[in-house]
Parts: sequence; structure tokens; C-alpha cells
Amino acid sequence: MAELNNDAITVYLAYAEDATRQHYKSLQVRPDTTLYEALSQAGWLTQFAALAAWCEEMAEVATPMAKRWHVGVYAKKQPLSYRLQAFDRIEVYRSLSADPMSQRKNKSRS
Repeated sequence: MAELNNDAITVYLAYAEDATRQHYKSLQVRPDTTLYEALSQAGWLTQFAALAAWCEEMAEVATPMAKRWHVGVYAKKQPLSYRLQAFDRIEVYRSLSADPMSQRKNKSRS
């Protein structure tokens, strides 16, 4: 990783891989760093093959697609080209195993 100057900003990363494995990291990056670059600098594109494959597929998409989007900043889906601001919280979303509405309906029938 290239040396950072005094202008480096801190960002935070969060990923709930599943119900029992959560990953958190703080990272110092240049002010013009993209969301994609931060994921790479954090080592998450090496550590999480599925995330790396998804990023490769979505790298050129400028407008996040509701159901297929897996990253955001402070619960707002952002393109991988999003330029980070100081103290942004990058969130990696996992696909839901079941539709929450269906689960509520099933619980109410029990």
C-alpha cells in the first residue's frame, strides 16, 4: 500500500458474513479513494471471494440496483465508484436467505 500523507481520512468497514461471523475494520485512505478501492485496500476482495466476484461484475454500474446491490455507505446503496468521505461507514450486505415479509406471515400463522 502506498504511503499516506497527513491528509488521510479514516473510514470504517462492516460485513455480517452470516449470523455468527461479523467483520469490522477501520482504514486510513486518501481523500479521493473509491468504495471499491477501500474494499481492496482492506483486503476484503482477497478474503471474501464472493464479494470480489460481485465487485468484478458490478464495477462499471453507476446506479445501484435495489435487490442485487451488496454495498453501501450508512445504509444507502452506493456505486463502487462512490468517493469516500471522512468517517464513512462502508457496509457489505449479504443476500437474505428468506423474504422478511414471508417470514412474518409464516410466524403469524403459527
